[in-house]
Amino acid sequence: HLAVAFKIASQKDSDVFHGLSRKNRNAVRKIMIDLVLATDMSKHMSLLADLKTKVEAKKVCGTNMLSLDSYVDKMQILQNMVHCADLSNPSKPLNLYKEWADRLMEEFFRQGDSEKERGVDVSPMCCRETAIVAKNQVSFIDFIVLPLMEAWVDLMCDAEEIFETLQANRKYFSDLAAEKEQ
Repeated sequence: HLAVAFKIASQKDSDVFHGLSRKNRNAVRKIMIDLVLATDMSKHMSLLADLKTKVEAKKVCGTNMLSLDSYVDKMQILQNMVHCADLSNPSKPLNLYKEWADRLMEEFFRQGDSEKERGVDVSPMCCRETAIVAKNQVSFIDFIVLPLMEAWVDLMCDAEEIFETLQANRKYFSDLAAEKEQ
């Protein structure tokens, strides 16, 4: 997707970077690539670890100021911000969260269908017949989203509303999972 965006942006009538020097164009391109890569779930644990390290450093310094002295510091914050946004569906109102969860599960199921057709093992959570969507959502909140959002809020802001919505949505899916087990 990003390669297509860069191709479009390289056309004269679509070049949003036309006022930038070649050096600045390359810098913006690198930042954009790094930010898109931050949405790769294989990077989740390292992003979370970086974020928690920043939280601890902020506590040790006893200040509410972040150290953004280096490119690496700035990129870690930007990457975590994009990562939080990418995983934010469980912190949205339930109707939006359910809609996006359904879309994502359908994508997973299509992947599982394709894997079955090719005769390979079906990836976890991708089998229509065995996936327990409600339990998966509770686990996603408990082990992925909540720790990330807690660290982000510790570092950046007071966002009680995020946690209230996360807890309400977790309860909804937890209750739904319990109903299906009965």
